Amino acid sequence: MDNFDRQILSILQRDASVPLKELAEAVNLSTTPCWKRVKKLEDEGYIRGKVVLLDPVRLGLGLSVFVQLKTQHHDNAWLEHFAETVVRFEEVVEFYRMSGEWDYMLRVVVSDIAAYDRFYKKLITSTEGLSNITSSFSMEQIKYTTALPLPR
Repeated sequence: MDNFDRQILSILQRDASVPLKELAEAVNLSTTPCWKRVKKLEDEGYIRGKVVLLDPVRLGLGLSVFVQLKTQHHDNAWLEHFAETVVRFEEVVEFYRMSGEWDYMLRVVVSDIAAYDRFYKKLITSTEGLSNITSSFSMEQIKYTTALPLPR
């Protein structure tokens, strides 16, 4: 990956809808070489997809909840079943296996506390082996970005 590729990725991760002509001009390339670079970045997996970012507040989904979970099980069969169960919940927008005190962390997006309570009840009734769950409600989103820091 060279400087052209980093510039292309930097621009596209801020706005994937930028027309190819504008992208090429911004990185000082003609359109065909720029398109080839974008295609190569896609083929090599640097670009995993292109999405539209929605405003959760305008959609009535203004509550983010960070859920930390501990389990009594640490075997692959349990993990596979747990992961298959959790990824089916549309409210879960991020799901991590963690090191440290907690085994898993979820970010759940819902409309309000009552919606979170419904999610929580579905989660605990569909998953065995959880020994502790704690939830933290976001009071304010100070920074949110999908843009990754690119290596120099």
